[in-house]
Amino acid sequence: MTTHATVSRDTWLEARRDLLAAEKDLTRRADQVARLRRQLPWVRIDKDYVFEGPAGRRTLADLFDGRRQLLVQHFMLAPGWEAGCKSCSYMADHVDGMLVHLADRGVSFVAVSRAPFAEIERFRRRMGWRFPWVSSFGSDFNYDFKVSFTSEQIATGRIDYNYGKWPLTGEEWPGVSAFCRDEAGDVFHTYSTYGRGVEVMMGTYRMLDLTPQGRHERDDTVYKMDWVRHHDRYEPEASSRAASCCGGRA
Repeated sequence: MTTHATVSRDTWLEARRDLLAAEKDLTRRADQVARLRRQLPWVRIDKDYVFEGPAGRRTLADLFDGRRQLLVQHFMLAPGWEAGCKSCSYMADHVDGMLVHLADRGVSFVAVSRAPFAEIERFRRRMGWRFPWVSSFGSDFNYDFKVSFTSEQIATGRIDYNYGKWPLTGEEWPGVSAFCRDEAGDVFHTYSTYGRGVEVMMGTYRMLDLTPQGRHERDDTVYKMDWVRHHDRYEPEASSRAASCCGGRA
């Protein structure tokens, strides 16, 4: 960890005010981007996607649960996998507490995975999550929204992910999509984000960004989240880890 100077409170306040100006600029720009996001044109969903959930077969319109807006986490859990993706699980750990607040704003949430529903349920029970989670097994949904890829696509060495040719390959990738349902019941795709865009669900990252060490991730790996574990697989905290967070200062 980089060694930091120790200064007086007045000197610290001066530096903090400089940082505040940068933070306010970032907030204003984020608001500007959010307005642009809301101005995106929509795409009508004409395909009849069907999902399997605890109540049986459900259409995409059913997943709105009577509300006008729907957020979907494209959760990486393929048929036959023993467990869901660790990073997608890290994202999902933040969801349950948000559900009531999203609902108040007319937004439903659901996770969608390609694994059969029984495999989803087994993993969901292990993790203790309560949010809705359905299976798209046998559907084109994951492929159409560019989060699942066929063996032929993978064999080309580059997949069509995150609005470009992705240099990494694999059958499953993460994403978050938004949909809207009009008064006539028609469903529209309004937005999707992939790659680092899915950090929108990672509130822990935002808290870590406030700390002296930040995310403390390695720079020598493509996969920065190699430290993440399923929440029931972390080792007990070592006392040395706490000591090292501030460069060993007492």
